[in-house]
Amino acid sequence: MSDTPSLIPLLGSDGQILAEVNGVLGIITLNRPQALNALSLAMIRDLRTLLSAWAQDPRIEAVAVLGASREGKPPAFCAGGDIRFFHTAAKAKDKALGDFFTEEYALNYEIHNYPKPYIALMDGIVMGGGMGISQGARLRVLTERSKLAMPEAHIGLFPDVGGGWFLAQCPGHVGEWLALTGQALGAGDAIALGLGDVFVRGAELPGLIEALRSRPQPNAERVVATVMDCAEVAPDALHQGERERIDRHFSAAGLLPLLASLHAENSDWSRHVLAQLSKNSPLAMTISLELVRRGRGLSLAEDLRLERNLVHWCFEPAWHDQHCDTVEGIRALAIDKDHQPRWQPSQADAIEPALVERMFSSPWPVDSHPLAGLA
Repeated sequence: MSDTPSLIPLLGSDGQILAEVNGVLGIITLNRPQALNALSLAMIRDLRTLLSAWAQDPRIEAVAVLGASREGKPPAFCAGGDIRFFHTAAKAKDKALGDFFTEEYALNYEIHNYPKPYIALMDGIVMGGGMGISQGARLRVLTERSKLAMPEAHIGLFPDVGGGWFLAQCPGHVGEWLALTGQALGAGDAIALGLGDVFVRGAELPGLIEALRSRPQPNAERVVATVMDCAEVAPDALHQGERERIDRHFSAAGLLPLLASLHAENSDWSRHVLAQLSKNSPLAMTISLELVRRGRGLSLAEDLRLERNLVHWCFEPAWHDQHCDTVEGIRALAIDKDHQPRWQPSQADAIEPALVERMFSSPWPVDSHPLAGLA
């Protein structure tokens, strides 16, 4: 590796992952801007290969990851996984769908346990899979354009990529609120809730990136200092005043009493939250609520294995040509774009507890679980 930065497109993802090195710093650019840098399986594999190589290379002491921008468009760090691929693969019964989730979750685990400082420049949209590759960072950098969310229930899924674990670390019952509503957070709220670390103004970010790419970076301490030199006081947390209401309603014993509690309040705020929830799959919300609550008692590895069980059952009906809420949700949002998903069941009171319990069970023996190797 040379100390002179050089942009290297990784071949597996056909240049959708770019790597460069400046001194001791390895820089990764997610280079799929027209798809908001959504992750493909090839990108995940390139990320794992690259991070593994840099973890073992003594010349690399720190890693920074950012998303390529679209000229004249709002920025996106990473909008999640490639949901169009999920739809196509599920319909075709393609085993690459299972490989995607197994390898994505393994990547999430590796980032949380990365042996060197890993810095995520989370400018713009950071959703789903984007949270998965940033929440494990040693330093999570936000701007006023950052929009963090786990909106999976809107497509009949649940907050995966470790979301059952990191949302459970949020104070009070904020994790349940974020999992069920998919509420997007700005920098101030994200930092206040433990989902971000430092704030850098968007106008300063290009200079920061240029400094990381071209100024001398002789050691990891200098890399971190380069970031911190640009840090400012974060904006106010806009949802801080809602915490009492969030904790009161989202601590309910289940989805039905939670909805009843919101209906009983009958305020502008509760009506807004109910409108958010009305768009989501009742089954996905039930699973999401249970996942976050279980997540409080799990290690990250245990949570990721549980999420791998859940994602199997979320897509499993599609393999038998039966209704699948996740495939239907993606159809409505990203394929036909009619925004009229036909959830089954359509009402929360029709969800069978036995079905939910089955979805949390593993379809694999313990020693042959796809993520059995996670410590």
